[in-house]
Amino acid sequence: MFRLNQSPLKTLKLISLDKYLAEMIKQYETNCFPKVLLLDGKKGIGKFTLIFHFLNYIYTKEEKNNYNITEKLININSKFYKSILNQTCNDVVFFQAEEGKNIKIDDVRKLKSVLSRSSLSANPRFTIIDEVEFLNANSSNALLKTLEEPSVNNYFILINNQQAELIDTISSRCIKNYIHLNSEQQKKVIDYFTKNKIIDSLIDISKDLTPGLLLKYSELSIKYKINNNDNILINLDKLLHSYKKDKDKNLINMLLFFIDQFFHNQIKKNLHKTDILMNLKLNIIHKINDFIVYNLHIRSVLNSIEFNLKNVR
Repeated sequence: MFRLNQSPLKTLKLISLDKYLAEMIKQYETNCFPKVLLLDGKKGIGKFTLIFHFLNYIYTKEEKNNYNITEKLININSKFYKSILNQTCNDVVFFQAEEGKNIKIDDVRKLKSVLSRSSLSANPRFTIIDEVEFLNANSSNALLKTLEEPSVNNYFILINNQQAELIDTISSRCIKNYIHLNSEQQKKVIDYFTKNKIIDSLIDISKDLTPGLLLKYSELSIKYKINNNDNILINLDKLLHSYKKDKDKNLINMLLFFIDQFFHNQIKKNLHKTDILMNLKLNIIHKINDFIVYNLHIRSVLNSIEFNLKNVR
C-alpha cells in the first residue's frame, strides 16, 4: 500500500504541465501552499508526474544536483531522487490503492500511524494519496481527522483519477486544482515518449489515450504479448486469462479500450447500424462485468463475445 508508482520515474522531463508546476512552486515559495490539495483530472494525464517534479524541486534546492527548473528536468544524481528509488526517503509518503481494490480503513489507520511518527529532518513532509476516489465511507471518515488537523510541516496532495465518485466529505476538505491537457499538449507528451523510446508499444499511438494510459498499455502489451493488429478475440483471450491470473484492473481497462476502439471503427463504417452496434457493445461490456463479479469461466465469456461479434459482420 505504501509504494511509489514507478511510471513517473521514467518521465524525467515535464512536458505540457509547466503552468501547473509554476503555480504549485509559487504557492509553496510564498507560504500559500494548501495543507490539503486535490489534483483532479483524467487518469494518465500526468498528475503524479507533476507532483514528482514538484517534490524534486523542493527537496533538491540545496543540492548541487538540483532540479533544472528552466528545462523542467529531474537530476537523477540528486540525493532525493536516489532516496526515492531506494525507498529510503522519510520526507515523502506515497499511498495508493492496491490493484483492483478499494482503500480499506485498516490501510488508512496504518497511514495515520506512519504520520504520527516524527520526521527525522526539519524538512516539510508530503503525503501523496493516489486514486483517492477509491476511499469508501469508512476509510474517508478515518482519514478526515488527519486531513483536518495537519501539523505545521505536513502537507497532503490527493489525486482523483475520476474512476469513481469522490466522497463529498473528502472533496470539501481540499483546495481543488483541475489538471487538463488539450489534444495538442497530449501529442507533445506522446511525441516525447516515442522520441526518447520511453514507449515501445504494440498499441496504436494514434488512438485517443492519455499519455499515462498509453505508457501503461505499452508496458502491458509487451509483458502480455498484446498486438493491436491481432484479431480482437485473440487479444481479449490474452487479456482475460492474464486478468484471471494477475487480477490487475489495468488489464480490464485495456480490454475495454480495445472493445471501444473496435466498435468505434465499426460504427464509422456502418453509420446506418449505429444503434445495433452500440447494443452489441453494451452486451459485451455487461458480459465482461459479469466475468469480474461472478468469476465466470473464460471460455463461456469468449464464446458469448464471439457470437456477438459475428453479428457485426
